[in-house]
Amino acid sequence: MTDNAHIRAVDPDVANLIDQEIQRQRDVLRLIPSENYASAAVLQATGSCLTNKYSEGYVGRRYYQGQDYIDGIEGLAIQRAKELFGAEHVNVQPYSGSPANLAVYLGLLNPGDGILSMSLPHGGHLTHGWKVTISGQYFNAVQYGVDKDSKRIDMDQVAAMAREHKPKLIICGASAYPRIIDFAAFAEIAKEVGAYLLADIAHISGLVAGGAHPSPVPYADVVSTTTHKTLRGPRGGMLMCKSKHAKAIDRGVFPGLQGGPHNHTTGALAIALKEALQPEFRDYAAQTVRNCQALADGLLTHDFDLVSGGTDNHLLLVDLSNKNISGKIAAKALEKAGIVCNANSVPFDTRKPFDPSGIRIGTPALTSRGMGPDEMHQLADWINSAINLPDDETALSEIARSVKALCDQFPAPGI
Repeated sequence: MTDNAHIRAVDPDVANLIDQEIQRQRDVLRLIPSENYASAAVLQATGSCLTNKYSEGYVGRRYYQGQDYIDGIEGLAIQRAKELFGAEHVNVQPYSGSPANLAVYLGLLNPGDGILSMSLPHGGHLTHGWKVTISGQYFNAVQYGVDKDSKRIDMDQVAAMAREHKPKLIICGASAYPRIIDFAAFAEIAKEVGAYLLADIAHISGLVAGGAHPSPVPYADVVSTTTHKTLRGPRGGMLMCKSKHAKAIDRGVFPGLQGGPHNHTTGALAIALKEALQPEFRDYAAQTVRNCQALADGLLTHDFDLVSGGTDNHLLLVDLSNKNISGKIAAKALEKAGIVCNANSVPFDTRKPFDPSGIRIGTPALTSRGMGPDEMHQLADWINSAINLPDDETALSEIARSVKALCDQFPAPGI
């Protein structure tokens, strides 16, 4: 039977939509930095019988019987994560990155405690204490930002704010920051003011695992991450911490925040971690960065304004103010051209978040398809053409045909 035959027999409407999504992922250039292609093995485990089993508790300490094989799978995931990242303690049960961060807060903080984190408009994440979220409403969160000229994290500001506010937790990590994060410098500041340090590497965990970005594990009390994005695993979360925080972190996850883990996700994660331990994964991580830098070079030749001037990692933040087009309009035009990205605020943006000044683009998915610098330069030309002609349906359709022809040369992994 074909992959979707069972679904089609029960629900042809859903089967047809899945088929269309598969075709979309094959035929377009996916530039959203948080998206990637999981392997066929990871996808198969995600849809396996492991989803049938409840397993509240931890390895060897479950509340339900029938855990012999689940314990083996979770144990493999933990062992492989420790080997890959050099972590003292690992919890693979968080449902995703946002619950993982909440579990850290529950494990280490009390309501009203202070948090110092990166401002969302400057590249941080909602769950780092932004006021519309539970983390911003239950804790006293203040935010640092980037320097107005360099658009890089202002470490002097971080230190000054830490000394002024004396937070119990400092968070480093971002969702739209294209430069290396200096984890050692953050650790020094946290130590000076007596704060815990949480490094959220959801976006860059695959780069860290592959040696293409410095690791926070030697410096941070806790490291949180998603398990997809650059790591190319299933949609899930993971926490790594010093042994002295293990009990607090585990209690924050279960029973503090959630019940039974998603065993199908744990099994898929174990497979992804094994894949990440292979030499070719290091090649992929390094190539992801090289591709992003090649894309940056191509965009600079077309006079695009790149926040901070370029990139050290997997993503670019493009300020379109000098192109007289908003991020939302640009993203919609690019999608018609077969190039999928997201509109994004830029530091010191004067536009509203729903229709901001920038777009965020990244190279993980394109790298997983096997594309290289030549394709990135061609992509930069297409991006320039689409943004210069956002209302020209004929021109955008022509680019989309060229994009599909390119995609046909680089088959999408896993699907």
